[in-house]
Amino acid sequence: MPFSLPPHAPVAAKKPVTDTRHGITRTDVYDWLRDPHWQELMKDPTVLQPDIRAYLEAENAYADQAMQALGPLREQLFQEIKGRIKEDDSSVPSPHGDWLYYTRYETGAQHPLFCRKPRHGGEETIILDGNKEAEPHAYFKIGGAARSHDDRLFAWSADLKGSEYFGIRVRDMTSGSELADLVPDTSGGIVWTLDNQSFYYVKVDENHRPAHVFRHRLGTDALEDECVYHESDPSFFVSVGATQSGRDILINVHDHQTSEVHLIDAADPDAHPRLVEPRLPGIEYDLEHDASGDRFLIVTNADDAEDFKLVEAPVATPGRRFWRDLVAHRPGILVLGQIAFHDFHVRSEREDGLTRLIVRRMSDGQEQPISFDETAYDLSLMGSLEYETHICRFSYSSMTTPEQVFDYDMASGERTLLKEQEVPSGHDASDYVTERVFAVAADGERVPISLLYRKGLQKDGTAPCLLYGYGSYGISIPASFSVSRLSLVDRGFVYAIAHIRGGQERGYRWYTQGRLLNKMNTFTDFIAAGEHLAEAGYTSRGEITAHGGSAGGMLMGAVANLAPSLFKGLIAEVAFVDVLNTILDETLPLTPPEWLEWGNPIEDKDAYEMIASYSPYDNVRRQAYPHIFALAGLTDPRVTYWEPAKWIAKLREFSTSDNALFLKTNMSAGHGGASGRFERLKETAMVYAFALTIHRRA
Repeated sequence: MPFSLPPHAPVAAKKPVTDTRHGITRTDVYDWLRDPHWQELMKDPTVLQPDIRAYLEAENAYADQAMQALGPLREQLFQEIKGRIKEDDSSVPSPHGDWLYYTRYETGAQHPLFCRKPRHGGEETIILDGNKEAEPHAYFKIGGAARSHDDRLFAWSADLKGSEYFGIRVRDMTSGSELADLVPDTSGGIVWTLDNQSFYYVKVDENHRPAHVFRHRLGTDALEDECVYHESDPSFFVSVGATQSGRDILINVHDHQTSEVHLIDAADPDAHPRLVEPRLPGIEYDLEHDASGDRFLIVTNADDAEDFKLVEAPVATPGRRFWRDLVAHRPGILVLGQIAFHDFHVRSEREDGLTRLIVRRMSDGQEQPISFDETAYDLSLMGSLEYETHICRFSYSSMTTPEQVFDYDMASGERTLLKEQEVPSGHDASDYVTERVFAVAADGERVPISLLYRKGLQKDGTAPCLLYGYGSYGISIPASFSVSRLSLVDRGFVYAIAHIRGGQERGYRWYTQGRLLNKMNTFTDFIAAGEHLAEAGYTSRGEITAHGGSAGGMLMGAVANLAPSLFKGLIAEVAFVDVLNTILDETLPLTPPEWLEWGNPIEDKDAYEMIASYSPYDNVRRQAYPHIFALAGLTDPRVTYWEPAKWIAKLREFSTSDNALFLKTNMSAGHGGASGRFERLKETAMVYAFALTIHRRA
């Protein structure tokens, strides 16, 4: 046993609650860990019921005592990772008008400073010091930040509990004084009108769902704000944005499969939304504005364009019957996103797991690709504050190459390197190897795996492996650079990312084959990835620690039930493990939108039985489980704290092994964990110390 376990682990009381659906009755003895007043808890953690608090604190104390000897290793890892971060780093300045805007950190500081300086030279102005704002609070996280079009005002939002209730404030950038305006309980995003006298934001409802778009006029009480859009369907979420030209404010309404866009004229202070195209199940679209052509450019999957295509439509008549193809659908080439400038259009697309950027000249449609040659990398289109520019900015990294930021002149084709991520303690990319291999799933699909390891690795099965996975919502995990992973790799680990179905690494089809009734593919793909790495000698069975968070935590729970002997350990952060109970509870913030991802078990017996077949909590059984470390956040509105709490309680009841089962609940944070950059590193050091210890690589 790598840990010195205390003699008595916490044992949760059993208070049976039964539930019958579709003629099937289940009994949940740990249901009591769900606080019935969770909505109040999100705003005030002190209202947590005493018996629940006592249990969570007992679990924290147990984990702390068992891992007390890991203290020096955790500190060593923290200092290592911190030493690879340039503490006084800053972003590449973004121009707008007469100013350059950027964020930077000061040495030792947890939070960013938002700054600007004159475009053609002059002194810096600190617009917002996140560290000063954070001082009175145990938790502090900045959400949205938006400067007004005249570069006079700065609207910003912050979450003070970890529960993702963001309050918006407005600051005068010249004087530094805060205006009296305060807008509470928003989702964080802010979009200014062109007259700089109002901004739009989204307010969350009583179930913490972003459902209402409001317009706030400066100098008025937030209670007087006008609701310009209300979404009555709880399965759809709402967000606000703007076209790159700034002419249109966008109300984006979406679930996981369907979208709808409403336009607001940013120049009209009393404007009301104009619908582009009514929602139709399964049809997604988003748009950009081409001012030079008086048209909208729309990325959509309409007309059976599974991997999406680019169409155009007149500004006056943007509905679907006026859409005309600009870039037709190409199966296997997934269009990821777009940004439109005055003379150019840039789209990002992915083919066979690798991303490229395509620059299109508006005048004649001529296209130029931007791509790289490594076998696995991450290429991301970055935003711009300007519309009438020929400069497109993007970032590039790989698992061995630190991030590089480039400006690309779309007129000349010249590429300029602006910044390379600095690793103060030193980093030689030639010491490491990155590659992409493929596992073969049970149905013959090839599952990509991105690998990082030190040069000279002997593929004899002796190396431990940390295998990361997610596999839900169409989210793809990039093969990007991470300073944290090096602490594992330098100690002999192989670091692997399994690009399993449920993501979109291999096109939209890759997503559809890992959702709803196909969800089991996500878990079996991950297992196939682990088996392949063992068979190929990168590691061996029983020498793999799996790691995932949120829906990736569900993955951890599922593979623990399906193939426990494959893994030495599992790290499940804010783990979505009580899937069936959560998706049956339509009062929870994310449940109605989730029905298109997992199925609706309330109405559909097939969906109920499918979810019941893999839901980690429901499938815990008497068998030998590996070491498991679960992390939770008390004020997490996305994956509620009681999911991992119930899961660990049940695992402790049924596991036949003497392996460690730990639950660590952050009592002052939510889904994202600790809010400061160094506090987050301490959490990373904690889970890596766990992995190193169980593999005896400490």
